[in-house]
This record gives sequence, C-alpha cells and structure tokens, in this order.
Amino acid sequence: MTGADEGKQKEAIVLIDGVCHLCQGLVRFIIPRDPQANFKFASLQSEAGQALLRAGGLPEHQLNTVVLVEDGKYYTESAAALRIARRLRFPWPALYAFILIPRPLRNAVYRFVARNRYRWFGKDEQCLVPTPELKRRFL
Repeated sequence: MTGADEGKQKEAIVLIDGVCHLCQGLVRFIIPRDPQANFKFASLQSEAGQALLRAGGLPEHQLNTVVLVEDGKYYTESAAALRIARRLRFPWPALYAFILIPRPLRNAVYRFVARNRYRWFGKDEQCLVPTPELKRRFL
C-alpha cells in the first residue's frame, strides 16, 4: 500500500433487517465509529439487499441475521457481527477475541437475541430511511 491507500480498508457491505430497531441501531452505532466510511449499508428487504443475498447464495427471505459482504465473502450471525467490530475504531476491534468461542455457542446466543429482537427492541412498519447526509452510505 502506498500514499492514499495506507490505512484504508476495502469497502464492506452490511445488510440488516430494515424494520428492526436493533438492526437500525447497529447502523447508527457503526457510522460514527467508521470515519473512513468503509461500510456501506442496505436493507435485506431492498432490491440491492435481495440481489446481494442471491449473489451470495443466501435465502432471500433470510431476515434473522446481519450479513457482512467483505472481499466477496459472505458472513452471517456472530461471525458477521465480530468482523464488523474488528473494522471499527478502537476499542471495538478487541471484541473480535470472541471469535475464539466455538461458532455453535456464539451463534446460539446470536439466534436467541435475533428471535427476540422485535419484542425487546421493537420494529417499524417500513424500512429505515436514512437522513440526507447518511444516504451516500446506503445502496
């Protein structure tokens, strides 16, 4: 890497359930901790989200997980969440240490939260509509 490329990570795409308050909160959490704007976002329900799910061989109706598309690879559930944390500003990359916990255990916790997210955090009738200044970060 040289010059302008130093320290710049490749762009990644985060797909979220656009009506879920917890998922919307994830986007609001990521943006200020991603000053290089390495992450772009799309709703799983959007045309862009559906196309990315198809391209990755994932079911289009899969709304129970965050999906991270990074370097052409698709990550879901706890792996996606931890890989996202790893790319944020300090101290959040430290959470990536949880990758050492066996995937079945990590994903069991992830699925428990995912199953209860609407009850605990609520949901909207329509997908998140980004503010004008954040619109450039959405597909």
